[in-house]
Amino acid sequence: MSRQVTIVIPQYLVDFDLGRLPVITTDVIIIGSGVAGLFTAIKASEDRHVTMITKKGLMESNTRYAQGGIAAVISGEDSAESHRKDTLLAGAGLCSLESVNILVNEGPRRVQDLIDLGTDFDEENGKLALTKEGAHSHRRILHANGDATGYEIVRALSEKVAAHERIDIWSDHYVIDLITEDNECLGALVQRPDGQRVFLRGQATILCTGGAGQLYRYTTNPEVATGDGIAIAYRAGAYLRDLEFVQFHPTSLCYPGAPRFLISEAVRGEGAVLRNIKGERFMERYHELLELAPRDIVARAIVSEMVATDSTHVYLDITHEAPEKIKRRFPTIYQTCLGYGLDMTTDWIPVAPAAHYMMGGVRTGHHGETNVERLFACGEVSSTGVHGANRLASNSLSEAIVFGNRIVERVRQIEPLKRTGSNIMSTEKRDQLINQPIMERRLKLQKVMVRQVGVRRTREGLLKGLEELQRLQPIFAEELRTCEQLEFANMLTCSLLLTESALTREESRGGHYREDYPQRDDQCWRKHILRHREQGMLEEFSDDI
Repeated sequence: MSRQVTIVIPQYLVDFDLGRLPVITTDVIIIGSGVAGLFTAIKASEDRHVTMITKKGLMESNTRYAQGGIAAVISGEDSAESHRKDTLLAGAGLCSLESVNILVNEGPRRVQDLIDLGTDFDEENGKLALTKEGAHSHRRILHANGDATGYEIVRALSEKVAAHERIDIWSDHYVIDLITEDNECLGALVQRPDGQRVFLRGQATILCTGGAGQLYRYTTNPEVATGDGIAIAYRAGAYLRDLEFVQFHPTSLCYPGAPRFLISEAVRGEGAVLRNIKGERFMERYHELLELAPRDIVARAIVSEMVATDSTHVYLDITHEAPEKIKRRFPTIYQTCLGYGLDMTTDWIPVAPAAHYMMGGVRTGHHGETNVERLFACGEVSSTGVHGANRLASNSLSEAIVFGNRIVERVRQIEPLKRTGSNIMSTEKRDQLINQPIMERRLKLQKVMVRQVGVRRTREGLLKGLEELQRLQPIFAEELRTCEQLEFANMLTCSLLLTESALTREESRGGHYREDYPQRDDQCWRKHILRHREQGMLEEFSDDI
């Protein structure tokens, strides 16, 4: 590397003395309120007291905006082996065989749990309705209200959580850092809405904080998806794995005045085709599965067409399908597009790729456990090994409930916590805030990420990106008071580590594409890239052989 970039991230973001802070004790701490947090909370509350922390409200998470559905083998024409093969193929050689086996075999039982908890999936002729998405060989995607699956799951689980006597909900609270002693997690340093900070002490802490789409200027993720869990786990000493693998959803709405609203892959699964601005259908030039190719291939194909035609978008065309079918199957997408003057039954939808899902995250074992004792991770924040280098569509919701259940099984085996943490403190000298608005710095970060660490990457671009991000590092030396400041520090942490990992992997695989190394290189790079705060960059070989 011709240019060196120094990344310096502190263990704690703020100064504190636990001996002087209020202490609240619980059994299980769950940070985040998507499907991973809600489902895990319900399971844990069967015999434990749970405190759930969410920086907004119960209904605000990535899960809420999930349209396509949840993958599970329900049909007699399908099989766990087929689901396994599809997942491994999409994962491009970096899946954990055991993790995938767990997912495909336990997924159907956990989906039944969702139904038992009140989730109302769509039915046809008295049976669960199933659809097919990209890279799936069978129809195995359950959906709800057509294209509002995530919202329906969150609705059902939130009602159970809100009514449960053993679950306390801390809305509008922000977890600043995890408190650890001798590689054991004792709980979390939490900031209340009024700015007061408390030490929440727990027998087990479970990160369910979701992804990091807000690192990018264009994303399908909500405002809360800022990589908090990845950053606080890193500072606490947990291993991070494969951060370079970011899935860019191929088809987000790209229209003046409209947000980057997700146009579900299920639209292509139901027959939609992609056309460039000349009206030409182009996927046959890129993959034999055409519009149903893996997401990374479709996203790069779209970018290639945009570059070739000097345009900002391509079109998604489903006008050949019956209007009644479109409105019934995709009511949310139909109404949203209509609100911006687009009728998807007669108009082609302008779309472009946007950051959508993190395959990498906090490395866990098969029960969601991290290398830090009493610390677990579940859902998009985790790296269980299920997704490898590229997530198979609709496997994410399945992963969250399967491994959430397994985490609770392991939590029930944990011995009582004996440490108090009263002697722990952080007293680094921190400067007053630099007079530069956080929103300006946040926008700068997002622009760097989309330009230099996006769908297509190069060594020079990544080095430039690292240097530009490094100029934002003074945030770590500032006295941070607001949630926006703390959130930006987490975003910068994730961006620095992600960019460095992308620079290290000199090949193209799954969601990571290097124009200067366009080929997949199994001989040198069929392995994982790990990051640890004290040990730096490490490598770990894949067990998918």
